[in-house]
Amino acid sequence: MTDRNSTSVTEFILQGFTGHPKGQISLFLIFLIIYLFTLLGNLGMVALIRQSPLLHSPMYFFLTHFSLMDACITSTIAPPMLLNFLLERKAISYSGCILQFFMFCAFTDVEAFILVIMAYDRYVAICRPLSYTAIMSKPLCMWLLTGAYIGGVVNSLIHTCASLRLSYCGKNSVNHFFCDLAALMALACSDTSLNELLLLTFGTFVEAFNIVAIITSYAFIITAIVRMHSTEGRLKAFSTCASHLTTFALFHGTILYMYFRPTSSFSMDTDKGVSLFYTLIIPMLNPLIYSLRNKEVQDALRKLIGKNLHTH
Repeated sequence: MTDRNSTSVTEFILQGFTGHPKGQISLFLIFLIIYLFTLLGNLGMVALIRQSPLLHSPMYFFLTHFSLMDACITSTIAPPMLLNFLLERKAISYSGCILQFFMFCAFTDVEAFILVIMAYDRYVAICRPLSYTAIMSKPLCMWLLTGAYIGGVVNSLIHTCASLRLSYCGKNSVNHFFCDLAALMALACSDTSLNELLLLTFGTFVEAFNIVAIITSYAFIITAIVRMHSTEGRLKAFSTCASHLTTFALFHGTILYMYFRPTSSFSMDTDKGVSLFYTLIIPMLNPLIYSLRNKEVQDALRKLIGKNLHTH
């Protein structure tokens, strides 16, 4: 099967957003700024959490890896896309295309599982505060995080291996700015029913598991918050959960629209816009969401800046 793929198509041409040469430089500058802001925000969040003793807790340990996944997702998509804005021939090798899809799928799935872990962490912190330290022990946090990474990689491997069986008979122009599975299946001249079945089965299972787990956690959390006697305690609990809920709504709302809407409403131009939102825009917004709506992060940032100014 690999031989059949390599003899028919050895590279793909990514159409990107527009074929007009005049708009390429402007788009390059816009997306370069977005990419740099995304890296600065997410890697800055990782550095802040590691440097500040105020943020050395399970919640921020998971947020470190969540921010790292955001940086990885964007770095999988943005650099090749930026390079293509400057090249006349926007080609990517067959192996490079498959690798890009594998990495994008793995990082996205790991991030989705980390969101579930973060919801469980908030459930324990608010519903069982006296047992929080005992339950969210370092070994459990490591096991949960390891499970998220394994689950993401395995799910990505399943779809990547299934994509390797597809054959392409001459057509190699991908109507997208990166190697998304739907765009590759649209080019295939072999049967894609297995890929569609795997996407539906595993995609539905992973998405349903994540959404049900998070909604269930927050049902218990909201019940516990409503029962609190202290208004200050309720506001603090809501503030702590607001960032996570905002991220959850943006991430899963986009995924549901992208992959679970009726096939009759599919449009590659629309898909490119939605894909841009969850591959570049959401990873850029997440550090802002967690910093602007989180007093602990703001306090840690102020102390770190104050410490550096005092040192200098």
